[in-house]
Amino acid sequence: MAILDFIKGELLEIIEFNDDSRDTLSWRFPDEDHAIKNGAQLIVRESQAAQFVYLGQYGDCFSPGKYSLVTENIPILTRLKGWKYGLESPFKADVYYVTTRLFTGNKWGTANPVMMRDKELGVVRLRSFGTFDFKIVNPPVFLKEVAGTDHHFRLDEFNDTMRSRIVSVFSEALASCGVPAIDVATRYSELGDALLPIINPEVSKKYGIEITSFIVENVSVPPEVEEAIDKRSSMSVIGNLNDYVKFQMAESMTAAGGGDSAAAMPAQMAMGFGLAQQMMNSMNMGATPPPLPGQSPAATAAPAAAGMLPTLMSPAQAAEALGVSESDVLSTLEAGDLKGKKIGSTWRITKAALESFLAE
Repeated sequence: MAILDFIKGELLEIIEFNDDSRDTLSWRFPDEDHAIKNGAQLIVRESQAAQFVYLGQYGDCFSPGKYSLVTENIPILTRLKGWKYGLESPFKADVYYVTTRLFTGNKWGTANPVMMRDKELGVVRLRSFGTFDFKIVNPPVFLKEVAGTDHHFRLDEFNDTMRSRIVSVFSEALASCGVPAIDVATRYSELGDALLPIINPEVSKKYGIEITSFIVENVSVPPEVEEAIDKRSSMSVIGNLNDYVKFQMAESMTAAGGGDSAAAMPAQMAMGFGLAQQMMNSMNMGATPPPLPGQSPAATAAPAAAGMLPTLMSPAQAAEALGVSESDVLSTLEAGDLKGKKIGSTWRITKAALESFLAE
């Protein structure tokens, strides 16, 4: 009787896994050198799959249910073991339980910038991070490529193993999706949905998992690119270049005045515009323009004696008359606020157009 009890104790009659954790991905049944009895009961609960492995080869995989392990139920294992007359005796095999439920909120992020070619910015480096949800859909591939022979493979081990692989697939998908870098911030959810069909075929084939949700929380560009984008936004805010040029003229006059109080600024701006108008009138009348504040009359006589400004002026001459840079005049011409005639690549401006511009 003792011998029968010993033999019975060496045979596994019930194989099951009661998972009370939330982070187990795969778990190997501890056979402790016990053989599996012919007709033993295999119990697979919901959100589980049971994978048999015999001498390193993957055999039968069982979905949720209760099974009697007989020859008819394990055809692959029977063929691998090569039983001539079927499964009539105890046998040895590893049984791995794989959790197939959804694992949510897994973080990902690019350790290094992703190089991509953008239609607007050219070649640009992007950093990104977010979260993803996944589940195991192919236990043999997952055990072979990810978990290996680990007897208890947990979620934290998976994150360490898979984070760089997920990011690698994401980087390739982001580079091929064609979404402009400037538009990425307004299209995070759309970008994540668009990347799923690109990412899933790769991760399913390579690692036996399926990404059910891929969330992009942030995509950032290098600081120098952010600065260039800010400058571009500032130019859009400026809007009317005509008003901006006049404002710059007033600012330069205010700065030249030194420590004047803020209350004097409107008067100084009016004086600046008045001086510019007087200069244009003097040009038309052939008179010497009035001296600037702090300037002697003799200083203004030399330019007048050198000759009157021509009726048709270049942007440089117009800039000298207005007291601004030539680039400001060109910008105003391009915007159409200052009227001029472009001949080839050269602009020409009449005195009448300059007077009209100042009178606005």
